[in-house]
Amino acid sequence: MSHSTMSFLTSVLLLSCAVSGCGDSSNTLSQTTENTISQLESTKVFVNGQVYTVNTEQPWAQAVVIQENKIIYVGDNDKAKNYVSENTQIIDLQDKMLLPGFHDVHIHPLESASEVTQVTLPSYASEDEYIELLYEANVQNPDTSWLIGYGHEIATLLDMQSNPLFVLDEAVSDRPVIIMEQTSHSMWVNSKALAMAGITQDSSDPIGGVLGRDEQGNLNGILYDNAGNQVMELAMRSRSDAAEQDYLGLLEYTMPELNKVGITSISDARTYWQRGHLQTWQRVADENKLTLRVSLGLWAYPQMSDEKQLASLKSLFSRPADSLLKVDQVKFYMDGILVNSTAAMHESYEVNWLNLYENKGLNYFTQSRLEKYIKALEPVGFDFNIHGIGDRGIHEALNAVENASKGTARHRVTHLEVVDPVDFPRFAKLNVIADAQVAGEFSKPAHWPENIPLIGIERSQDLVPIKSLQNASATLTLSSDWNVSTFNPFIGLSHAISRAPQNITLAQAIAAYTINGAYAMRQEHLVGSIEVGKRADLIVLDKNLFELDAEQVKQAKVVMTLLEGEIVYQSK
Repeated sequence: MSHSTMSFLTSVLLLSCAVSGCGDSSNTLSQTTENTISQLESTKVFVNGQVYTVNTEQPWAQAVVIQENKIIYVGDNDKAKNYVSENTQIIDLQDKMLLPGFHDVHIHPLESASEVTQVTLPSYASEDEYIELLYEANVQNPDTSWLIGYGHEIATLLDMQSNPLFVLDEAVSDRPVIIMEQTSHSMWVNSKALAMAGITQDSSDPIGGVLGRDEQGNLNGILYDNAGNQVMELAMRSRSDAAEQDYLGLLEYTMPELNKVGITSISDARTYWQRGHLQTWQRVADENKLTLRVSLGLWAYPQMSDEKQLASLKSLFSRPADSLLKVDQVKFYMDGILVNSTAAMHESYEVNWLNLYENKGLNYFTQSRLEKYIKALEPVGFDFNIHGIGDRGIHEALNAVENASKGTARHRVTHLEVVDPVDFPRFAKLNVIADAQVAGEFSKPAHWPENIPLIGIERSQDLVPIKSLQNASATLTLSSDWNVSTFNPFIGLSHAISRAPQNITLAQAIAAYTINGAYAMRQEHLVGSIEVGKRADLIVLDKNLFELDAEQVKQAKVVMTLLEGEIVYQSK
């Protein structure tokens, strides 16, 4: 029994004695303690472990006791035995590590595992290789109105000798084709797809997007950012089986694989509520098949009228205390990405592919428009997950929060690739969470020079500056942005502690994946650390991470994952 529990029992006993008298108080106290322990008979008792609690008041323990879905004791082996009854499952950790479950507060679970995609292309290939692969995919998938694919990198299209539109038309000319680039920030389409979307040579760029053109000004089949998003929306809505494929992807792959690496809570970072994503999640929840705590980030459509969108978003808010599923976040894009030259920058790019105004990237949402949404949706209870990659996009997001927020929300800016140092202290000052992804190889310092042709040497230093943000007292979370990066937290932890000069300590990285993630999801009172009274979302690891170097951390394995005290994954 913990000291705090004992103190509570003593207080209760003394209060009772003061009212009615107790005789020999020491004997009564002993008897009451034993009776209370018997009333707290455990469901599971973990002993002989290296328990890292992420609780600064009690960082380490040997044992954890669970009653149903709650933690009722954290401490040493001897006292844990007091909670054992004939119905208790005793789990001998044999010196393995016990941690709170990991959070991934920026992940795309429906998009990344759905079987709606019919063809996956290699990152790089010749024009002839792409034509052959796409032709074959078209033949093998004859029964859908659109051919939908994924996989190439934007550079492979920009390096083509031929117009990419003509290449795709040669492969498939009889129905619309759309291929999502690896970052999801551009789509490769054929002429049929352009026609279906009503895009012609005379069309203007949509808000938050660019219609790609060749040097002569002709459409080249590359739709950047929101220009591509709108066409993908058409393609997805054409698929009558999309919702079922999304549902099966969640059940058969995504949730089991997330549990396998110790993830027990996620934020869906782009819930397309006009595409049926909300209904898919609700179906899984209604069938009691969720093995994760989930907060949905409803996609803010840049092209939608504010009045209509705000009314719709308000009607969708849901944060029931007794449900694993919450609909309480909104996902905004401030800008695009560096490799497209669409991330919003203070200074111009070194290249000029897209002929954007001042060549400083683009905005999906302007600062003033984001302020309007904060004022309208923050009182409802929504927290914002704001995509910001360029220094201008991040700066404008922080400005919007400073100008419009009442200070009660838990907004976060995610990605944070190029951050103006003047903005480091503003995250803590404005209570804006800094959410970063470092699991991808591209985020490591060895790859930073690849951005020099785009933004020059000075701005290519210290990308994703997690150490600078940590030192500025920002609340830091680490996430995956899967499938841009792997969702394996051990790779994220390994990179976080090794990517000098922007590295952090292992304790800070674990906090970013646990208690800070719980804070971002408004559930730090329930999970995120191992403390009496919290829910038993726990993971058992084969090794103590604090005894490993960075490369060894990558190889760590989860032995068992529990959600609400129930085992949702156990290794063979």
